[in-house]
Amino acid sequence: MSQDDLASDRPAAAPVPAASPAPRRAPAPAPRRGGALALALLLSLLALGLAGYVAWRQWQQIRGNASDNLDQRVGQLEDTVNTIGDERTVLRQRLGDAEQVNRGLREELLGQAERLRNLEDAVAKLSEKSLSGHDAMLLDETETLLRMGQQRYVLFHDAQGAAAAYGLADEALAAVNDGAFSGVRQSIAAEREALQQSEPHTRAVDTLQQLRGALDTLPLKPQDSSTGQANPGAWARIRRALGTVVSVQRDNGAPLAVADARFSRELTALDLAQAQAALLAADVDAAHAAIVRAQISLAAQFDTADPAVAHAQAQLASLAGTLKPATPVQLGAALAELRNLRAVHALKAVDATPARAASTGRRP
Repeated sequence: MSQDDLASDRPAAAPVPAASPAPRRAPAPAPRRGGALALALLLSLLALGLAGYVAWRQWQQIRGNASDNLDQRVGQLEDTVNTIGDERTVLRQRLGDAEQVNRGLREELLGQAERLRNLEDAVAKLSEKSLSGHDAMLLDETETLLRMGQQRYVLFHDAQGAAAAYGLADEALAAVNDGAFSGVRQSIAAEREALQQSEPHTRAVDTLQQLRGALDTLPLKPQDSSTGQANPGAWARIRRALGTVVSVQRDNGAPLAVADARFSRELTALDLAQAQAALLAADVDAAHAAIVRAQISLAAQFDTADPAVAHAQAQLASLAGTLKPATPVQLGAALAELRNLRAVHALKAVDATPARAASTGRRP
């Protein structure tokens, strides 16, 4: 507020009368309350203006700081963007190089795959040749063993030998790398089991062998001669006197005299050996007849009161009662199946050879 405004607010002075006697001086008027109010208002405006100015300066300072921070952040972002751009450029270059390398590796891999395919074909051909030769040899061996076992059983009725041949044939066939022959192995196992079950006379043969070995230890019957007495009677003296002229002995129906112990043992051992050979030849009737003759020889020539002779007689009686004709085993099914499979595999191999050659020719 200017001084002119302050002067205008003052009250105007009253006019002095011209010829007035000397009046008394009036007391000075009290200052108006309006001037104080104006001063207070002026001070308030000044404070408000100062506060506004300070606020404006602070706002300008804050704005400047924010602008500086924003400029700094923008600068950092620009640097970051530039760095990212450089990295993208480097990555693009690397990706281009990697793509070229991958292209080269792919071409090399294709070449390696082709070479590997050719190598696999060569190895397959070699393996087919080696496996075919190895399997063919094993199949020939299996077929030979099966035929040998069959003929041995048919000609000599040797079930044990035939079963052994079938076992060797099964072992040879197990070494074949083709699983199509597993059915043949089952047939071989079935026929082998039938051969093993058709050997009820094996124990009988072993028993006869044991009896032949123990025959030399069996005691013969004692000769009919009177035992010496201290005081022989008259009839004993007469018999002894006549014994020097005529000799009378008992033979108990035996073909030879009991005194010839070695010959008696040989005859009995011969009967036992004949029974054993008949059992090996599957001739049950001949074996039964030979065992009966051995029983008669034991009863006639050996001491039946001896426990060993009685035990031998009991064994012969048990053998004579248990001998029965065995049912012949039908062999040949496994051999026929093996031959059929080999023929089928040979035809497949002949058909597969042109197809393999054609596929090899079409390969790029």
